[in-house]
Amino acid sequence: MMKRVVLAGMVALAAVSMLGAASAADLPRPMPAKAPAYVPPAGYNWTGFYAGINGGGGWGTSEWSGPVGNTGNFDISGGLVGGTVGYNWQMGQAVFGLEGDLDWSNIRGSTNAAVCGTSCETRNNWLGTVRGRIGYAFDRFMPYVTGGLAVGDIKADLAGAGSTTTTKAGWTVGAGLEAAIAGPWTAKVEYLYTDLGKGSCDVCTGGADVNFRSNIVRAGINYRF
Repeated sequence: MMKRVVLAGMVALAAVSMLGAASAADLPRPMPAKAPAYVPPAGYNWTGFYAGINGGGGWGTSEWSGPVGNTGNFDISGGLVGGTVGYNWQMGQAVFGLEGDLDWSNIRGSTNAAVCGTSCETRNNWLGTVRGRIGYAFDRFMPYVTGGLAVGDIKADLAGAGSTTTTKAGWTVGAGLEAAIAGPWTAKVEYLYTDLGKGSCDVCTGGADVNFRSNIVRAGINYRF
């Protein structure tokens, strides 16, 4: 009798196990989880206001010409330092900007041409520009071209006779490279060709025109707001 009870229990246990396995096989299997889509980190964005300082040097030529003769071109050179403000708009990798600067300048030179008597000196004491910029952003590096208005003074000093200072508006064009260096700080280096046109020497006999053309290389540091 006892053997029959044990045998019946074992048969019942096997049946239950087989039913459980069949039920588990019928359950839907979970789908494998997909890996999250890769999102590349956002690149550097140049849009916004900025302000900074700049400094460098310039070299070029000046010429005095009037009814009593002309000096021919003579060399001028010197340093300059000042401040910069601007704004950039970035569209894709293209960067469009407007920049203005005002520098103290010590670009000057003189000649002892016969028409001058003793000496003719041309000097630029300040120089400002308002320029458009078009750049192409390689993430944190941006080469650019630039051009616009240049304004400055042309001081004509005729030794022994006095001097005349004229404020003139001309033009400038150039190119540069700007790079983001840390946080909101960027650094740049640029070249500008500047032509202020013709000033005047009212103390010269019969008057004289005095032109001023310079090449400027300068570096700058800007803070982006």
